[in-house]
Order: sequence, then structure tokens, then C-alpha cells
Amino acid sequence: MKKYRNPLPTVDIIIEAKEPRGREGVVLIKRKNPPYGWALPGGFVDYGESLEEAAVREALEETSLKVTLKFQLHTYSAPDRDPRRHTISTVYVAKARGIPVARDDAKDIGIFTEKGIDFPLAFDHQRILKDYFRQKKYRRASGKGA
Repeated sequence: MKKYRNPLPTVDIIIEAKEPRGREGVVLIKRKNPPYGWALPGGFVDYGESLEEAAVREALEETSLKVTLKFQLHTYSAPDRDPRRHTISTVYVAKARGIPVARDDAKDIGIFTEKGIDFPLAFDHQRILKDYFRQKKYRRASGKGA
């Protein structure tokens, strides 16, 4: 009998928040576990959980922020996007208020502007944020909001 292997579903969340100086930015966590480095909050979808529920849960677990999902950005599925195993990540953009606190898998946390992210990110999160910032500029320029 043939054994099937399937990619695992995950979510990543681009949390829009204001940094202490009042500028808009996105929340990044510094990972406690491999692969190390800065990354978007996110994780695996639990059995019986929707993608949206997983995104809200992961955001709270890793950042202590209660988020409101705004929209789904894209789904990323390159087999090598996660060095541990093949995953498919659905990325959500969310809004949050408050001060993020590193919890669960996060050992540090911060709010970063686009220009402030001048360092490598874990997984394919550099590409994800590039897509996000490009779309945000397009939405502003076209009058569709940010």
C-alpha cells in the first residue's frame, strides 16, 4: 500500500501596529526554536480549527495581542519555504492595538517599519513582507486604502 505524504497547513500573520514613536509597522518575533531568527508570528493549524481561528490563536500565543483579521494576503507553498518540512502557509493581515509581549515560541518581539527590516528573516518571510508592502503601496496609490 502506498503511503501518502502531504504538506502541513500553517498560518502566518502580518500584524499592523503602531510603534512607540507612533509610526505604523508590523510585528516580528525572534524565534526561540529552530530555525532561529526574526519572523512573522504564525504556526501550525490544529485539527478541527479553521485557518482564521489558527491565525487569531497564534497571534495571541506569540505576541499577547488580540487581533482583528483584515484580509488574506496570499498562500505560499514552495516546498523549501520551511527547512524542517514541506508546509503551506496562508498569510493574513491583521490589525492590533496594544504593546506586543513575546510569549510561547517567541524570545523577543518588536514593531518594525519597512525600512527598519534591514536584516534577514526566517522561512520565506522576506518575500511575504515584500509582497505585503508592494500591495500596501498599490492600494494607497489606487485609492483602495491600505
